[in-house]
Parts: sequence; C-alpha cells; structure tokens
Amino acid sequence: MSYGGGSPYENLDPFVLAHQALAWLRRSRQLVLVLLGAALLIGLIATSMYQVAADSVGVVTRFGRFARSTNPGFHFKLPLGIENVVKVPVERQLKQEFGFRSEVRGSMARDDKTQAESLMLTGDLNVANVEWIVQYKIVDPYKYLFKVRDVEETFRLMTEAGMRQVVGDRNVTELLTVGRESIAAEAKELLSELCKRYDTGIAVQQLVLQDVNPPEPVRPSFNEVNQAIQERERSINEAWAEYNQEIPRASGRAQHKIQAAEGYAIDRVNRAKGEAARFIALHEEHRKAPDVTRTRLYLETMESVLGDVEMFLVDTPNGAQNGVVPYLPLNELRRAPAPGATGDTQ
Repeated sequence: MSYGGGSPYENLDPFVLAHQALAWLRRSRQLVLVLLGAALLIGLIATSMYQVAADSVGVVTRFGRFARSTNPGFHFKLPLGIENVVKVPVERQLKQEFGFRSEVRGSMARDDKTQAESLMLTGDLNVANVEWIVQYKIVDPYKYLFKVRDVEETFRLMTEAGMRQVVGDRNVTELLTVGRESIAAEAKELLSELCKRYDTGIAVQQLVLQDVNPPEPVRPSFNEVNQAIQERERSINEAWAEYNQEIPRASGRAQHKIQAAEGYAIDRVNRAKGEAARFIALHEEHRKAPDVTRTRLYLETMESVLGDVEMFLVDTPNGAQNGVVPYLPLNELRRAPAPGATGDTQ
C-alpha cells in the first residue's frame, strides 16, 4: 500500500477490480429490474381502472370494436390500450347554437360562419336573419359513437337543413310575428325524424327561435313596410268593428219593425173578427126582438153621444111654457165665485 500522492488502486490486482465491477453491475441490474417491474405494475393498475361519472355511461371498446357499456362508478378493463373507454354524458342536456355563439361573459359573438348560418330565404323570397338554439340529449351511446361518423357535425348540418326547409315554406311576416312558435315546433319535429332515420342516438328536447330580424342593410325599409302592414291591419279591424256594430243595430231595428207590423196585423185581424162576431150576435138579437133591440141601440147611441154633454131639466107647472123661454145661466152661476169669497165687504 502506498502513502504517497498516487492513486489508492494502483497497487490492487486488476482481477480484483474486475470482479468488484461485475458484482456492482449485477446488483445494479437487479435494482433496475425491480424498478421496471414496479413501474409496469403501476402502469397495469393505472390503465386497468376507470371511473364513470353519475351523468354518463362508459362505452368500452377492444381494439376499436364495441365490447360493452358500463354504468356510473369504478370499473376495470384490459390495460395497456387493449381496451379503451369513451364516456358519453347521457344524463346531461346538451346545446348547439346557430347564428351566434355565446361567450363566457354572456355576450354574443358573430363571425362570417355564424352569419352564413343565420341568413335564410323565406317562401315569399325575402331574406331573414334567424338565430336559434337546439337542446338535446344522447339516448343511445352505441348509435351515437358507431352509427354516424362525426355525429356532432352531422347533427348540426341536419338541424340547419331542417330549419331552412321550414323557413322556406313560410312568409317573412309569419317568421317575424305570429308564426314563430309553429315554425320552431315544425322544425323540431322534422329534426327528430331525421335523427331517428340516421340512427344518431340523439333525442331533440327543445328548439327555440332566439332572434329573427331582417338583414341589417334592409332593416329600415322593412320596418317601414311592416308599419304600413300594421296600419292596414288596424284600419281593417276598425272597419270590421264598425261593421259588427251597425249590422246588429240595423238587424234589431228591422226585427222591431217586423214584430210591430206583425202585432198590428194580428190586432186588426182580431178586432175585425170581434166586430164581425158582435155584428152577427146583434143581428141574431134583432131578428128575435126587433123593437127591443132597436130601442137598446138607440139608447146606447145617445149615451155615447151625449155622455159628456151637461143637461139641465126645468119643470114648469102642468108642463106649460106660456110662450116664454126660460133662461137660467146655470153654467155661469156655477163658475161665478160665491158671495164674500174674495174677502170684500160692502
């Protein structure tokens, strides 16, 4: 052994050094194998376990082919990429926007793509800017993943095609005013039928028209036309209101006159029948007792003629007049005030 400034291994046997080096390599290889084995075990465990959320369903594929579906919770699968899992949110309501894009802060962003989606030609050859929202759910994960390639884009194209078809069958007035609900319902029904026909595994929940306006360059002219249409409708409604007031009033007056004429006719007929029956009865009585009937008719006639005439009878002795016309102003005496009635004293 040397105590000088040289290397401490310069006097060792080379065979000893080689033996020590081989021993160290042997121990290092075992450590590496242990580490590799531990890493492989951890990788197997990590790639064989997965968790499915409560609102989703796990679809397991083995080498890209459908194997099975799993419910929410922890599950195992074949590791190392032999089996893969796609989690489909079947309980979540999804949404697609057309004609606009909602940002996080709630405003609406537009670009050339959204503008192209919203511009549509109506049935009366007008252009409208239509914005709408479709809410849907995934009801069949297998069809959603394997029946249609790029199902989200396909669903979007089907939605746009269905809306353009429905809008193309309506005029712009319906689209902007009273026909919005019926248009949305018809488009939803058409889209649901297309989803069933193409086996997309999607169920349409709701389709809502958000905003419908004419294009910006022609909006002032369109508003003027719309105001003219509203003015026309108002005039028509006022005319119908006046019509509905005058017709019942005229009908009432006509009905009143008709009923009055009918009543007058019934009264005249009944009166004529009564007079005829009275004359026939009087004729029968005259035929039975002419004198008595004639006297009674005379008395009744005189009673009717002199009923309101004031008469005074003057009785003279033995009924003689002595050639003198008696005069007694009874009417004036009756009208004259009684003596002392005025309160004057003589």
